[in-house]
Amino acid sequence: MANRKNNSSANGKKKEVSALEKARRANAATSSSKKKEKRGAKAYWQGVKREMSKVVWPTRKELGTYTVVVVVTCAVLALGFWLIDTGVLAVLKHMLGIALS
Repeated sequence: MANRKNNSSANGKKKEVSALEKARRANAATSSSKKKEKRGAKAYWQGVKREMSKVVWPTRKELGTYTVVVVVTCAVLALGFWLIDTGVLAVLKHMLGIALS
């Protein structure tokens, strides 16, 4: 009975290895068939143009709105960092007794 368990586990490993080998062979076959074709600069730029035509560009109104949101967000973050920096500096000056001129 112990031999059966050993044989079945050995067979199981053998099946796993063969399945792994099959997967490797399938992967090698598909990767060789998917080799990229060499294309020239003209074909590249045609592809770029084709992809850029798929882009949904914002309207002038949306662009203005997004610009305002970005500028306001940057200003708020800059103000926040300045306040934190000023507060930390004040605490350090007080703790260390440093007077900056």
